[in-house]
This record gives sequence, C-alpha cells and structure tokens, in this order.
Amino acid sequence: MAADGRYIAGAAPGDMVDADGAITPGPNHAAPACAHFGACGGCQLQHVGDDALADFVRDRVAHAASGQGLTPGVVTAAHLSPAQSRRRASLRAARVGGAVALGFSEGGSHKIIDLKECPVLVPELAALLGPLRRLLARRDGRLSVEIDMTLAEQGVDVAIKGLTVEGLQQTEAVMDFAKAQGLARLSLDQGYGPESMWEPDGVSVSLSGVSVPLPPGAFLQATLDGEQALVGAAVEWLAGVKLVADLFSGLGTFAFALAQGGAKVLAAEADRAAHLACKAAAGRAQLPVHGLHRDLFRNPLLAEELNRFGAVVLDPPRAGAREQVGRIATSTVGRVVYISCNPASWARDAATLVAAGYRLAELRPVGQFRWSTHVELASLFIRD
Repeated sequence: MAADGRYIAGAAPGDMVDADGAITPGPNHAAPACAHFGACGGCQLQHVGDDALADFVRDRVAHAASGQGLTPGVVTAAHLSPAQSRRRASLRAARVGGAVALGFSEGGSHKIIDLKECPVLVPELAALLGPLRRLLARRDGRLSVEIDMTLAEQGVDVAIKGLTVEGLQQTEAVMDFAKAQGLARLSLDQGYGPESMWEPDGVSVSLSGVSVPLPPGAFLQATLDGEQALVGAAVEWLAGVKLVADLFSGLGTFAFALAQGGAKVLAAEADRAAHLACKAAAGRAQLPVHGLHRDLFRNPLLAEELNRFGAVVLDPPRAGAREQVGRIATSTVGRVVYISCNPASWARDAATLVAAGYRLAELRPVGQFRWSTHVELASLFIRD
C-alpha cells in the first residue's frame, strides 16, 4: 500500500513505484517460485520475501484484535509453513478445447489453471497431477469434476466428485489407476455421496502419534508443520490442567496431544464420522479422551456443564462460535485456547470473552497456507 492509500498489485513492502506504475523491486521483493503465479488463484504472495510475508501474517491477526479494541499481552512472530508442505488440496478438472485442465481456479474466476507444477503441495500430491490428468483425458464427452487429495499414513487419499463410472471397462480403468499409483483410497461421488472404490487397508492419519481413522472428507489441518505449531501452543498453555473440554474437536487434533500430557479430555464434535473415529482411536490408544457427539451451534455446552473444566480448547469453522463463546463467557473456566482460521470471526468472539472478564494473554499467528492471504492463529485467554 502506497503512502497515499493506494494498493499496488504485484508490489512488496519497500518497492518503489513510478508514476506510470512501473515497480522497482526493493529488499522484500522475491522471485516467484511457480510459473503459474499471477494467474493461479492458489497463491497471492509469492513475490514477497519471507520476512515481509511473516509480518503480513502477524499484522492480519494483530489488526483484527485492535479492530475490536483488544490489546494482547503478547503477539509472537508469525510461524510460516515451508514450501512443499501442504498435505491436502481441493482441485477442479474440466475439458477445455479438447484437453483436460486440472488445477486451482484463476484468481477471481472459475477458469481452471492447468497446473504443471505446484511448489505448495507435498511431493506425493504434486506427483499425482499428471496421472490424474491422463486418467480423466481418457473419458469421452463433457467433463467437470472436483478432486480432493489428502496425504494419509498409507499414502494419498483421492476423492473425485462428478465422475461417473459405467460398465466393466470404466470400473477396471479406475481400479487400475488406483493400484498403479499406490493410492491409500479412491472414492467416487457419482451423485449419491462418496463411495470407496479402492481401499486395500483402512485409511488413517497420525495425530500426535495416535493413528486415527480418516473418514472421507474429514477436516485435517492443511500442513503437519502448521498443526504442530497450533497444537504446541495449546499444550504449552494448558500444561498442568487436569480436565479440558475440546470443543469442535474433529478427529482429535488437540485432544490426543493434551491427553498425552496428562489431561482428561472431553472431545465434543458434531460430525458423526469424525466423532466415531476419535472415539475408536482413543480406545485403542487407551487415552483418557471421552467423545461427545453434539452440535455445538444448536446445542452449545452450558455454563454449568463447563464449570467443572479447568480449560477449554475450541477450533470452530470460519464462522466462529458465537453461541458457544457466549456460554463460555458466563462460566468459571480459567483458561480458553481459541484456534481460528478467520481473524474477523475470532476477533468478534474474543471481544465477548474480554468483556466477560477474560484477558487476552497471547496471540500466535500461523501462516499454514504459504504465499496465501489466508492466516490461522492460536490465542490464550485467562480469567484472572
């Protein structure tokens, strides 16, 4: 942003911009890592060096707090996930001019950028771009599908939505592809929900060393590195707390780490498949994690239910957790660790906690989606 308030596309902090718009790179300008940068909507900030990128992530979080009149005790430097660390991705594929384009959408458009490389994805996912494109290219007629890829313990889990399989030949082609690529699972959604076509072994992910079944479409932090940064913050802040409520717990990303640290954990989650996966894994690992199947938007834990816990961890969807935070605000819970992927909704909920007597002790920004404007954060609230 220039001194007069104008935004200069393609510029980095410290660049010089001439009157005609020409940019003279400064010390924070970096050479983009990908040939698709500028067109592909997956990355917006590859032209910005790591120091300025970390400042951007930190400022996004700090400005969200100040916008609600919040003053954190500490705002740490941002944690950035490295290149080639993103273990899940959602792509689109369509036939364009006779050929199949596979990749992310162009920024501000539905046009698909046909990826030939992607420095964001882990190598296991990037290696599947070509084979997936060739598989889809063998299909005749119109083509418009969505592809989700996740790196699991057994390999890559691929889910394709919109691809129909009719007859023995098409079924064998899909099965041969899954076997040849060594996929952990291949699921197809032909209009009736995901159906596993190939799954030689059960698919699982490791959460703090605990092997947890991975249901199709289940939420997983975008990078292992980012997950460790967020979980590490929660474990550090809640050391010594004996009873913790993990709300919007998902597969147990935080619950298992806290239980290994000596806490008894209530893991509350609305998605039934994720709840059952967490419950099964806790039983096998013999960890003190009690699963609760509960929709915290429609039926949040009440203050009298929360009062027996020493701390609460919550990691809600992007919309935040207005109703549940309102109940926490009236409770006697001493510590609240709020994980968020949306600084705006987090700041709104944080203001509710602070108004109720909590102190925002620390903020930790996390840039899991490298070279993206999307940021995450971990925050600690203490009731003095």
